[in-house]
Amino acid sequence: MEIKDFVRDRAIEARKGARALLRATSEQKNRVLTSMAEGILAMREDLKAENEKDIAYAREKGLSSAMIDRLTLTDKRIDEMAVGLREVAALPDPVGEVVRMWQRPNGMTVGRMRVPIGVIGIIYESRPNVTAEATSLCLKAGNAVLLRGGSEAINSNRAIVGVLRKALAGAGLPEGVVSFIDTPDRQAVMEMLSLEGIVDLIIPRGGEGLIRTVTENSRIPVLKHYKGVCHVFVDRDADLPMAEEICFNAKTQRPGTCNAMETMLVDEKIAGEFLPLILKRFSDAGVKIRGCEKTREIFGEAEPAEEKDFYNEYLDLILNVKVVRDMDDAMDHIATYSSFHTETIVTENYHRAMRFLREVDSAAVMVNASTRLHDGGQFGLGAEIGISTDKIHARGSMGLEELTCTKFIVLGTGQIRE
Repeated sequence: MEIKDFVRDRAIEARKGARALLRATSEQKNRVLTSMAEGILAMREDLKAENEKDIAYAREKGLSSAMIDRLTLTDKRIDEMAVGLREVAALPDPVGEVVRMWQRPNGMTVGRMRVPIGVIGIIYESRPNVTAEATSLCLKAGNAVLLRGGSEAINSNRAIVGVLRKALAGAGLPEGVVSFIDTPDRQAVMEMLSLEGIVDLIIPRGGEGLIRTVTENSRIPVLKHYKGVCHVFVDRDADLPMAEEICFNAKTQRPGTCNAMETMLVDEKIAGEFLPLILKRFSDAGVKIRGCEKTREIFGEAEPAEEKDFYNEYLDLILNVKVVRDMDDAMDHIATYSSFHTETIVTENYHRAMRFLREVDSAAVMVNASTRLHDGGQFGLGAEIGISTDKIHARGSMGLEELTCTKFIVLGTGQIRE
């Protein structure tokens, strides 16, 4: 079968699964998710055996140790997949919620109801646990999922999908609710991106290169963020011990994530007091500092920062530091260099905090909190499928509600248009 027909058949299978899910109750979806969790644990050894094939292939191809780590299914990660499936089962079901209703002068009632999006295509790299994670969220929100994982994890993903589809069949639901494009052929992604009218939404999860390729070639709406160039601005009225803890956490707690701080902006009024303390702490923790001229006058160990550095998502223990005149200067810098992901101000000044919240245009804007807290679990969404920096439909951490849309419903008593 040609790759075009193969991908189309899998997508049509998912489309049929999505229609069947419209009839599924919350209880049915929750039972399926629980059954999937039990199946993942029961098939632990088989999953690890298939994963070993992928790891061996990755080593043979010379993939980095970081890539191999993301690829590896440990006992802990298998347990976490099962826990994640059960946690999503325990979340409130957004489907069918009427979010607003109002009555018109002619007596008819108009409302908006949450409904599934339909078929969601997930294109992702490396991490096979995304297979279960994405499936759980899409299914609970009433969507079928069309999965296309990286070729480096094809055996692991195929095994996990087998467990998930078996649980669906056992519950009397179509296996096509979880459809998997299990071919390493890269053309499969391009064919998937052409399926307008069959696939309703594409969500890419991976590096900037993958996301740009998907966005540039898709005929289907794409929810994405290219990168996380996140900022913390330490205002002149900041509580400096608090600012030190927030900045240190934002950079070092897990530097390889999209919500880690990449640039620290410091008001010149407190730079002389604040920078020597925090930059020594960063340096002792192995963080390489790239600073503006004023930063280097205060902390001589800093390397000079070039303009291009301020656009970088390092995902590493490297930090840009810039001394700014005031909050307006800080906001101008953010507007120029940010990827509109997450920004924080540290201040005790209420009016400046409110201005920062109002005027900084990013998916999450925070006062006196680490950028690392921009996460669906941390925000109380229960789980997330990713973080969107788009402004249409969903923005920021995307939980179950963001995997639905709304439709109008009308309750009439015989009204007609005059």
